[in-house]
Amino acid sequence: MQILLTNDDGIFAPGISAIYPHLKKMGDVTVAAPADVKSGAGHSITIHQPLECEEVDVNGLFKGYSVKGSPADCVKLALMELTKKPIDIVISGINDGANVGVNVYYSGTVAAAMEAAFYNIPSVALSLAMEETPDFALAAEHCAETLRKLLPLNPGDVMNVNIPRLSKGKPKGVKVVPQSTQGFHDHYVRRKTEQGQIVYMLNGGKHNDEELDTITDTIALFDGFITVTALHYDMTDHRRTNKLKLIKW
Repeated sequence: MQILLTNDDGIFAPGISAIYPHLKKMGDVTVAAPADVKSGAGHSITIHQPLECEEVDVNGLFKGYSVKGSPADCVKLALMELTKKPIDIVISGINDGANVGVNVYYSGTVAAAMEAAFYNIPSVALSLAMEETPDFALAAEHCAETLRKLLPLNPGDVMNVNIPRLSKGKPKGVKVVPQSTQGFHDHYVRRKTEQGQIVYMLNGGKHNDEELDTITDTIALFDGFITVTALHYDMTDHRRTNKLKLIKW
């Protein structure tokens, strides 16, 4: 199996190093990841300047392509130019911080996986709930076990996997759940710089309350479960589209 590994925390991030040896047991792994941290980059791509790319050694663990671009850039460039054999699956992560709820839309980790779907290649986004001292080694074990159960995937499948806070103990299990659409209690912290300029820092909060009978990715993850959510890049509201077709234009 030919595997493309990427992330949005940067090629030297601990999460990508933690999952690499597990993927190596599953097949041949090509690594192409951002040169710098690109968290929150979403599905941005570089279009007005050339992409810089160089092969680097990552702490003696593996060699990979360091791309001065977004996670989506990394996947696009790797699939078109860097990989010598057709890729069977794209793995993105392990991200430092969960990617659940509306944060899925902002996530560079998920965007990299979604980019693979554009090429009809299955992909899995892997994330670990944020902690002061994240245990990526243990998270990688849970990710690898979940990944093995997901395989084989169909062409274009996009799976979003999140590992709960491991400091609270072993995950309670795995829950297949839908993405929450309720959002989070985000707010901006207003600060003044030494130069007197007013700046604003986005500060995340807990997810908004949901109906008790609705178990989504945010709730299940908070409750200590590994979450698996199947995503799709088709953003069409088909029900509304069908109603619009009834209008006499």
